[in-house]
Amino acid sequence: MGLKLSQPDEHAATHGLDQLIWTIVAAVAAAVLIAHTISDFRLAWSSFVMPAGTCAALLAGSWFYRARRVDPRLASALGCTAQIIAFGAVGAPLSYLAASFGLPLQDQAFDALDKVLGFDWLGLFDFVTASPRLSTVLRIAYVSFTIQASLIVLALAFFRQLLWLRVFVLSFILTALVTIAVAAVLPGVGAWELHGMPSSPDSTIPIAQSSLPVFHALRDGTLRQLTAIGAEGIITFPSLHAALGLILMVALWPIAGLRWIGIVLNAVMIAATPIDGMHYLVDVIAGLLIALACVATARALAARIAMRTPKWSAIVPSAAPTR
Repeated sequence: MGLKLSQPDEHAATHGLDQLIWTIVAAVAAAVLIAHTISDFRLAWSSFVMPAGTCAALLAGSWFYRARRVDPRLASALGCTAQIIAFGAVGAPLSYLAASFGLPLQDQAFDALDKVLGFDWLGLFDFVTASPRLSTVLRIAYVSFTIQASLIVLALAFFRQLLWLRVFVLSFILTALVTIAVAAVLPGVGAWELHGMPSSPDSTIPIAQSSLPVFHALRDGTLRQLTAIGAEGIITFPSLHAALGLILMVALWPIAGLRWIGIVLNAVMIAATPIDGMHYLVDVIAGLLIALACVATARALAARIAMRTPKWSAIVPSAAPTR
């Protein structure tokens, strides 16, 4: 499932995808700045200092290993990490802006679709919380995205899947943007609140429950601050967490030694999404479909960029070297 090109083609394609990724990040940043200028939203400028400084250091390191002490693997690992951090810093404010549209909540429709599919959220909640061990395993898997993404960047770079690394980053960014756009017009508060679950501190409360006050404050206008660090995940439909779980699976597919670890871990993460993320089943399904479409789009863009090079060789599935 990886991408294999001749060396000149891969260099051109990775460079082209890097340019595309940074263009998207810049466009999102511009949109956030424009919204800040024309609306009552305020930017918490201090929250952008750490991401900006981290990205600057990573990009400096990437340039060093690209231009001075040439090591494409290190250059790619540092550069792609900077891309993920930069997008996260501007993507979180964008999700807050989307939630502030305040369109009618669609939870009743989501719950009705779940019932058509035979999904019983309350029954699943009772089943999971009846087993502390299962609940703990699901919770650990649910919060593993950040460390997984970091390790996947390193793994893909180490195994020289440098173009596939860019496809992974672009897939992540496209998926986040699509889910934010859909959530803006089809907002939901989640199954936890719909079913009137308690809000008192308890070990069975989902991790995502802390996002509810933020979500409501954005909708009623009492919260008008955009922050790069510490932002809450406020998207219900589609489930971004489920989508990212699938993207992480796909990212590790070319590496035979890690492929099944990625599949199992992220299958558990996706399974944890309805309870720990307070999601409906239709949220999960929609997230998975969006992820598939965005991975296909990222692959197609990589192919198109490769075709523009003077010496193009076809993109074919490849497996990473074992050492």
